[in-house]
Amino acid sequence: MLVLRSGLTRALAAQTFMPQVCSSFATGPRQNDGTLYEFRTYSLKPPKMNEFLENFKKNINLRTAHSELIGYWSVEFGGRVNKVFHIWKYDNFAHRTEVRKALAKDKAWQQFLIPNLALMDKQESEITYLVPWCKLEKPPEAGVYELVTFQMKPGGPALWGDAFKRAINAHVNLGYSKLVGVFYTEYGALNRVHVLWWNESADSRAAGRHLSHEDPRVVAAVRESVSYLVSQQNMLLIPASFSPLK
Repeated sequence: MLVLRSGLTRALAAQTFMPQVCSSFATGPRQNDGTLYEFRTYSLKPPKMNEFLENFKKNINLRTAHSELIGYWSVEFGGRVNKVFHIWKYDNFAHRTEVRKALAKDKAWQQFLIPNLALMDKQESEITYLVPWCKLEKPPEAGVYELVTFQMKPGGPALWGDAFKRAINAHVNLGYSKLVGVFYTEYGALNRVHVLWWNESADSRAAGRHLSHEDPRVVAAVRESVSYLVSQQNMLLIPASFSPLK
Protein backbone atom coordinates (compact mmCIF):
# COMPACT_ATOMS: atom_id res chain seq x y z
CA MET A 1 0.00 0.00 0.00
CA LEU A 2 2.86 2.35 0.88
CA VAL A 3 4.43 1.72 -2.53
CA LEU A 4 1.15 2.54 -4.26
CA ARG A 5 0.76 5.77 -2.30
CA SER A 6 4.33 6.76 -3.08
CA GLY A 7 3.79 6.12 -6.79
CA LEU A 8 0.53 8.10 -6.79
CA THR A 9 2.24 11.01 -5.03
CA ARG A 10 4.98 11.11 -7.69
CA ALA A 11 2.38 10.96 -10.50
CA LEU A 12 0.36 13.84 -9.04
CA ALA A 13 3.52 15.87 -8.56
CA ALA A 14 4.47 15.31 -12.20
CA GLN A 15 1.03 16.46 -13.34
CA THR A 16 1.24 19.55 -11.13
CA PHE A 17 4.45 20.72 -12.78
CA MET A 18 3.58 19.81 -16.37
CA PRO A 19 3.80 22.90 -18.62
CA GLN A 20 0.41 24.27 -19.69
CA VAL A 21 -0.14 24.59 -23.44
CA CYS A 22 -2.03 27.82 -24.16
CA SER A 23 -3.30 29.57 -27.25
CA SER A 24 -4.41 33.14 -27.89
CA PHE A 25 -7.45 31.55 -29.50
CA ALA A 26 -8.66 30.01 -26.23
CA THR A 27 -11.95 31.08 -24.70
CA GLY A 28 -14.28 29.74 -22.02
CA PRO A 29 -12.81 30.28 -18.51
CA ARG A 30 -10.11 32.52 -19.98
CA GLN A 31 -12.62 35.12 -21.09
CA ASN A 32 -12.15 38.31 -19.08
CA ASP A 33 -15.74 39.55 -19.23
CA GLY A 34 -17.80 36.39 -19.87
CA THR A 35 -19.66 37.93 -22.82
CA LEU A 36 -21.24 35.22 -24.96
CA TYR A 37 -23.10 35.11 -28.26
CA GLU A 38 -26.00 32.79 -28.99
CA PHE A 39 -26.34 31.62 -32.58
CA ARG A 40 -29.95 30.70 -33.35
CA THR A 41 -31.09 29.10 -36.61
CA TYR A 42 -34.76 28.59 -37.50
CA SER A 43 -35.88 26.38 -40.37
CA LEU A 44 -39.27 27.57 -41.62
CA LYS A 45 -42.06 25.91 -43.52
CA PRO A 46 -41.51 26.89 -47.19
CA PRO A 47 -44.70 28.94 -47.71
CA LYS A 48 -44.25 30.79 -44.39
CA MET A 49 -40.86 32.49 -44.80
CA ASN A 50 -42.14 35.94 -45.79
CA GLU A 51 -44.93 35.84 -43.23
CA PHE A 52 -42.47 34.97 -40.46
CA LEU A 53 -40.06 37.79 -41.33
CA GLU A 54 -42.87 40.33 -41.63
CA ASN A 55 -44.25 39.33 -38.24
CA PHE A 56 -40.81 39.70 -36.65
CA LYS A 57 -40.29 43.07 -38.30
CA LYS A 58 -43.46 44.38 -36.65
CA ASN A 59 -42.69 42.91 -33.23
CA ILE A 60 -38.90 42.71 -32.91
CA ASN A 61 -38.98 45.55 -30.35
CA LEU A 62 -40.69 43.16 -27.92
CA ARG A 63 -37.64 40.90 -28.04
CA THR A 64 -34.87 43.51 -28.15
CA ALA A 65 -36.34 45.12 -25.03
CA HIS A 66 -34.80 42.19 -23.14
CA SER A 67 -31.37 41.68 -24.75
CA GLU A 68 -29.18 42.91 -27.60
CA LEU A 69 -29.66 41.63 -31.13
CA ILE A 70 -26.42 41.64 -33.15
CA GLY A 71 -27.88 40.64 -36.50
CA TYR A 72 -30.77 38.88 -38.21
CA TRP A 73 -30.47 37.32 -41.66
CA SER A 74 -32.24 35.07 -44.14
CA VAL A 75 -30.13 32.33 -45.74
CA GLU A 76 -29.73 32.86 -49.49
CA PHE A 77 -27.25 30.09 -50.35
CA GLY A 78 -25.65 27.23 -48.47
CA GLY A 79 -27.54 24.26 -47.08
CA ARG A 80 -31.24 24.23 -46.43
CA VAL A 81 -33.29 27.15 -47.77
CA ASN A 82 -36.22 28.87 -45.97
CA LYS A 83 -33.98 29.46 -43.00
CA VAL A 84 -33.20 32.47 -40.79
CA PHE A 85 -30.09 32.99 -38.69
CA HIS A 86 -29.65 35.46 -35.82
CA ILE A 87 -27.09 36.33 -33.14
CA TRP A 88 -27.90 37.53 -29.60
CA LYS A 89 -25.43 38.98 -27.10
CA TYR A 90 -25.42 38.26 -23.35
CA ASP A 91 -23.15 39.47 -20.55
CA ASN A 92 -22.83 35.92 -19.16
CA PHE A 93 -24.90 32.78 -18.62
CA ALA A 94 -26.75 34.29 -15.65
CA HIS A 95 -27.82 37.19 -17.86
CA ARG A 96 -29.20 34.82 -20.48
CA THR A 97 -31.13 32.90 -17.81
CA GLU A 98 -32.66 36.15 -16.55
CA VAL A 99 -33.67 37.15 -20.08
CA ARG A 100 -35.31 33.79 -20.80
CA LYS A 101 -37.29 34.01 -17.55
CA ALA A 102 -38.39 37.56 -18.34
CA LEU A 103 -39.50 36.53 -21.86
CA ALA A 104 -41.58 33.69 -20.43
CA LYS A 105 -43.42 36.23 -18.27
CA ASP A 106 -43.77 38.88 -20.99
CA LYS A 107 -47.40 38.50 -22.12
CA ALA A 108 -46.99 40.66 -25.22
CA TRP A 109 -44.01 38.60 -26.40
CA GLN A 110 -45.75 35.30 -25.69
CA GLN A 111 -48.88 36.40 -27.57
CA PHE A 112 -46.70 37.12 -30.59
CA LEU A 113 -44.37 34.12 -30.27
CA ILE A 114 -46.79 31.22 -29.78
CA PRO A 115 -48.66 31.58 -33.13
CA ASN A 116 -45.36 32.04 -34.98
CA LEU A 117 -43.88 28.83 -33.59
CA ALA A 118 -46.31 27.03 -35.89
CA LEU A 119 -44.44 28.52 -38.88
CA MET A 120 -41.20 26.72 -37.91
CA ASP A 121 -39.96 23.21 -38.66
CA LYS A 122 -36.81 23.29 -36.55
CA GLN A 123 -34.84 25.43 -34.08
CA GLU A 124 -31.12 25.18 -33.38
CA SER A 125 -28.96 27.01 -30.83
CA GLU A 126 -25.22 27.29 -30.18
CA ILE A 127 -23.37 29.24 -27.51
CA THR A 128 -20.17 30.86 -28.74
CA TYR A 129 -17.47 33.26 -27.57
CA LEU A 130 -15.84 35.94 -29.66
CA VAL A 131 -12.16 34.95 -29.77
CA PRO A 132 -9.84 37.22 -27.72
CA TRP A 133 -7.83 38.45 -30.72
CA CYS A 134 -10.92 39.69 -32.57
CA LYS A 135 -13.46 42.36 -31.74
CA LEU A 136 -16.92 42.59 -33.27
CA GLU A 137 -16.82 44.98 -36.24
CA LYS A 138 -19.65 46.91 -37.87
CA PRO A 139 -19.49 47.13 -41.68
CA PRO A 140 -19.39 50.60 -43.26
CA GLU A 141 -22.60 50.14 -45.25
CA ALA A 142 -25.31 47.66 -46.19
CA GLY A 143 -24.15 44.52 -47.96
CA VAL A 144 -24.22 40.73 -47.75
CA TYR A 145 -22.69 38.44 -45.16
CA GLU A 146 -20.97 35.09 -45.36
CA LEU A 147 -20.89 32.75 -42.38
CA VAL A 148 -18.14 30.15 -42.80
CA THR A 149 -18.17 27.27 -40.32
CA PHE A 150 -15.00 25.26 -39.78
CA GLN A 151 -15.02 21.93 -37.98
CA MET A 152 -11.48 21.46 -36.71
CA LYS A 153 -9.69 18.33 -35.53
CA PRO A 154 -10.10 17.36 -31.86
CA GLY A 155 -7.45 18.87 -29.62
CA GLY A 156 -8.75 22.41 -29.30
CA PRO A 157 -7.13 25.77 -29.98
CA ALA A 158 -3.87 24.70 -28.36
CA LEU A 159 -3.45 22.42 -31.40
CA TRP A 160 -4.78 24.50 -34.30
CA GLY A 161 -5.59 27.98 -32.95
CA ASP A 162 -2.46 29.84 -34.04
CA ALA A 163 -2.52 28.42 -37.57
CA PHE A 164 -6.21 29.30 -37.90
CA LYS A 165 -5.56 32.85 -36.72
CA ARG A 166 -2.82 33.32 -39.33
CA ALA A 167 -5.14 32.10 -42.10
CA ILE A 168 -7.88 34.54 -41.11
CA ASN A 169 -5.50 37.47 -40.73
CA ALA A 170 -3.99 36.78 -44.16
CA HIS A 171 -7.39 37.50 -45.74
CA VAL A 172 -8.04 40.51 -43.49
CA ASN A 173 -4.65 42.18 -43.83
CA LEU A 174 -4.67 41.87 -47.62
CA GLY A 175 -8.18 43.35 -47.90
CA TYR A 176 -9.95 40.49 -49.66
CA SER A 177 -12.97 40.67 -47.35
CA LYS A 178 -14.05 42.55 -44.23
CA LEU A 179 -14.10 40.52 -41.04
CA VAL A 180 -17.08 41.01 -38.72
CA GLY A 181 -16.18 38.43 -36.07
CA VAL A 182 -14.66 35.05 -35.25
CA PHE A 183 -16.62 32.88 -32.81
CA TYR A 184 -15.59 29.69 -31.02
CA THR A 185 -18.32 27.25 -29.98
CA GLU A 186 -18.72 26.54 -26.27
CA TYR A 187 -22.00 24.60 -26.51
CA GLY A 188 -22.73 22.75 -29.73
CA ALA A 189 -20.27 20.79 -31.84
CA LEU A 190 -16.88 21.24 -30.18
CA ASN A 191 -13.76 22.38 -32.04
CA ARG A 192 -16.04 24.44 -34.29
CA VAL A 193 -15.25 28.00 -35.41
CA HIS A 194 -17.67 30.39 -37.11
CA VAL A 195 -16.22 33.26 -39.14
CA LEU A 196 -18.58 36.05 -40.19
CA TRP A 197 -17.52 38.15 -43.20
CA TRP A 198 -19.07 41.19 -44.91
CA ASN A 199 -18.95 42.09 -48.60
CA GLU A 200 -20.63 44.75 -50.70
CA SER A 201 -22.34 42.10 -52.80
CA ALA A 202 -22.22 38.41 -53.69
CA ASP A 203 -20.27 39.32 -56.84
CA SER A 204 -17.65 41.34 -54.96
CA ARG A 205 -17.29 38.42 -52.56
CA ALA A 206 -16.69 36.05 -55.49
CA ALA A 207 -14.11 38.40 -57.03
CA GLY A 208 -12.21 38.73 -53.75
CA ARG A 209 -12.25 34.98 -53.24
CA HIS A 210 -10.79 34.32 -56.69
CA LEU A 211 -8.00 36.83 -56.11
CA SER A 212 -7.16 35.42 -52.68
CA HIS A 213 -6.85 31.93 -54.14
CA GLU A 214 -4.14 33.22 -56.45
CA ASP A 215 -2.24 35.09 -53.73
CA PRO A 216 0.70 32.95 -52.50
CA ARG A 217 0.63 34.69 -49.09
CA VAL A 218 -2.96 33.59 -48.49
CA VAL A 219 -2.36 30.15 -49.97
CA ALA A 220 0.58 29.53 -47.62
CA ALA A 221 -1.37 30.59 -44.53
CA VAL A 222 -4.45 28.57 -45.47
CA ARG A 223 -2.42 25.46 -46.32
CA GLU A 224 -1.09 25.33 -42.75
CA SER A 225 -4.57 25.66 -41.23
CA VAL A 226 -6.16 23.14 -43.59
CA SER A 227 -4.03 20.35 -42.13
CA TYR A 228 -6.18 20.65 -38.98
CA LEU A 229 -9.50 20.91 -40.81
CA VAL A 230 -12.22 18.23 -40.76
CA SER A 231 -14.95 20.00 -42.75
CA GLN A 232 -16.06 23.44 -43.90
CA GLN A 233 -19.42 24.93 -44.85
CA ASN A 234 -20.59 28.42 -45.75
CA MET A 235 -23.85 30.34 -46.02
CA LEU A 236 -24.57 33.58 -47.84
CA LEU A 237 -26.76 35.71 -45.58
CA ILE A 238 -29.06 38.60 -46.49
CA PRO A 239 -29.76 41.00 -43.60
CA ALA A 240 -33.39 41.49 -42.62
CA SER A 241 -34.75 45.05 -42.71
CA PHE A 242 -34.76 45.13 -38.90
CA SER A 243 -31.25 43.68 -38.48
CA PRO A 244 -28.76 45.96 -36.65
CA LEU A 245 -26.03 44.67 -39.00
CA LYS A 246 -27.13 45.66 -42.50
